[in-house]
Amino acid sequence: MNLPSPVKKVEWIGSSKKDLMSFPDDVQHDIGLALMIAQFGGKHDSAKPWKGLGSGVMEIVSDYNTDTYRAVYTVNIGEVIYVLHAFQKKSKRGIATPKEEVEVIKARYKRAVERSKKR
Repeated sequence: MNLPSPVKKVEWIGSSKKDLMSFPDDVQHDIGLALMIAQFGGKHDSAKPWKGLGSGVMEIVSDYNTDTYRAVYTVNIGEVIYVLHAFQKKSKRGIATPKEEVEVIKARYKRAVERSKKR
């Protein structure tokens, strides 16, 4: 018999929660659902690996009207889902994550790793 995994706690790094709460309600719902699924060990259909930090870092993309919103979170640092960053993609060129957002994600990933070591 397969028992469900323990539910992982969600922790927010930096301003990620405040940033998410400023998004439209539909976007908050999409990202919140993806995080809830991750808490139970699953993967939302729209979640994909985020290129830049290796496996275990996921990105959820939510489009609303003509805007694109993203949240980046971890699934492999202990038994916690760390939400690293939530932002609106403003670049009109391509689908790549802007460099300044990448730097925020990398810095917050380091903070999440440090926080997990203190547990």
